[in-house]
Order: sequence, then C-alpha cells, then structure tokens
Amino acid sequence: MNATGALVRPRYGEASLADVLPSVLSCLEVPGALDRLGLEYVLHDIRTVVVLLVDGFGHQLLPVARRSAPTLAALAVGAPVLTAGFPTTTPTSLTTLGTGAPPGSHGVVGFFLRVPGTDRILNHIRWDDEPDPLRWQPLATQFDRARQAGVATWVVSRPEYNGSGLTRAAFRGARYVPAADIDATAEHVIEIARSARGRTLIYTYDPYVDSCGHLYGVGSVPWHRAVADVDHLVTILLERLPRSAALVVTADHGQINVPEERRIDLDADPQLRTGVEMVAGEARVRYLHTIPGARDDVVATWRSVLGDAAVVIPREQAVAEGWFGPIPEEHVQRVGDVVVICTGDTVVLATKTDPPSVATFVGFHGSATPAEMHIPLLIGRR
Repeated sequence: MNATGALVRPRYGEASLADVLPSVLSCLEVPGALDRLGLEYVLHDIRTVVVLLVDGFGHQLLPVARRSAPTLAALAVGAPVLTAGFPTTTPTSLTTLGTGAPPGSHGVVGFFLRVPGTDRILNHIRWDDEPDPLRWQPLATQFDRARQAGVATWVVSRPEYNGSGLTRAAFRGARYVPAADIDATAEHVIEIARSARGRTLIYTYDPYVDSCGHLYGVGSVPWHRAVADVDHLVTILLERLPRSAALVVTADHGQINVPEERRIDLDADPQLRTGVEMVAGEARVRYLHTIPGARDDVVATWRSVLGDAAVVIPREQAVAEGWFGPIPEEHVQRVGDVVVICTGDTVVLATKTDPPSVATFVGFHGSATPAEMHIPLLIGRR
C-alpha cells in the first residue's frame, strides 16, 4: 500500500485558499463572513482590498524567485503559508478562491472532468455554455455575497477570460474590466481603488509565471522574467494605491519540473489501460473511470506498476480522507472510480487524449506535494 506521508492534506476551514475571500469580506464588514486567517489585525481600517492571484507561484518558489522579485521577497518575511485545494490545478483553485468553498462543494474538482452520464471530457479552460456554469457550479460566489452586502466588486483580468464558463463559475457577481497586460492591469486597479466611494473588493490575476513554468521550467530565464513582471505590478500597486487600500497576494498552486525519465505514458502500457474506460484529471492527478467490475483490479495493477511513484486509491477513500472537502452526491461522479496522486516528480501522461502540448511541458502541478500544495499569503499596504 502506498504511503501518503509525503503528501499535504488541504487545510479547509483553517488556512486554505478557500478561506482567503471570506476573511477579506469579514474585514470589509460583510455579515456572516468568517475571518479564519486573522486578517483583521492587518486590515481593520481598510476600505478597499485588492486580491492578486499569481498563477503557479507556490510558497516554495519564493526563494527561487528572490533575485527577480525583491518586493515580493520583502512581503514574504514572516508571512503565513496556506494550502491550496485538491487537486492543485488552476480551474479548481480559481473556483475555490471565488466561492470560498472546498472543491467538493463547488464541483470543479479537476482540470479535465468526465461529465457524468456521458462520454464527454470537460476542459474547464475551454468551457463556454455547456454545461451551464450556473448549474455545474451552483454555489453563490464571494463576489455575489459582497455585492449583496453593499461592497463594490470588480475583476480585472485578461480580455479573453471575460464571459468564459470558468469566469462565470468562479467570479460571477463582479463587474469585469478587461486588461491586456501588466501595465493595463495596474492602471485599472489603481483607478478603481482611487475612485472608490465605499467598501470595495478588486480581484486581479496573472497567468504568466505558471505558463512560463509549464513551457520552460521553474527557474528558467522566461520564468524569472514573468516573476519580475509580477514584482513590478506589486511594486506599482503598493506605491500608488490609496492609503485606504491594501494588497493581498496569493497563488493557486506551486509547480515542479519533471525530468524525461519520470514520465509514464499510460497509453503506451497495456497494463495501465486494462479495465479503464475513460481517463480524466491531469498528469499529476489522474481520474480513472473503470469498466463495471474492474475497479479493484485497476487499483491493484496501477499500484504494482507505479509503486512509490503514486498513491492509488478508490474514489470512496479519497472522499473519506477529505481531499475534496465535503462533496455532495451530485458531484461525486465527477471524480474517477480510481484516483492516482503522483508523488515525487513523476507524471502520468495520456498521450492519446491529452492536448499534445502537455507532453512537451517542463513544469507540472496538480498533486499534493508540499511544493504544489503550499501557497503564500502576502499582505502589503502603505
């Protein structure tokens, strides 16, 4: 039996990504919002909070980034460490942040998910109207909640994300302002903050640290350039936001580099395909949907082939161990019959069904190792 000692359990309701916006809203005096992160000590007199999520910028990457990000490094001194949700993938984490709920509750429990009762695999990044985002992700967002309490809510992000299924699932309730680059993001955020006449929440996002990590690797020259751009954004915001505003910086997950010899292609090994009807999830956390009666054999085979490279457990065990938080019955079938959680720096590719670009990645995430699960919580104000 694979040991899970090297993996980090999400700290839902204590110190997780799901607790960020509820804690912020508590400081903005939204009734019923719980400040589980203790932000009141820092934000007690703040009227505008800007939340910046840096995709892929896990806590353990701060030392790697130090030479390119002096402002972030200064904010990181003594800062708390949170956990992401599980799996540590962008659609799951963005929805966790936006709803203030664990993945099981909001239902976006992975990057690629099988739509129950169909043979369709939903890609949450290439998602528009089907399934309906308001039904697929049924919870009210923290932006809905803030707006109903009289807080002005804004999202400043890339134009191409406006109106997508993921944006509607995670951030509905906020007014969307397109911003094509770092400088436009800074200008829009500062303009909104300076013109605010009451309590205001502004969310913004940077995707490039993550994308450069995928394409070129953590620590590469392009990755450092992307980190420096984020540091530039943070520096500008801290210099130009009004004194009534504060900046909260966090991430959706970390990232690791995976060498060629640690890549397993499930489509190249007949043993790993036997009994498996459909494959979902992603390279660091696979969801295996098995043919009727084959689940136990699939678990045994995958454990034998992968050994210590992965924790292989039935869905019921993953749910019972709390990886997804509370999960209603209507969301359970989105998780595979078998959950494969890679340890160390292994990935399980599915070259016949994954986008071809995945096999070319250098950096990956999705699992629950400390490097992927631990995320920073950095707070700056004038």
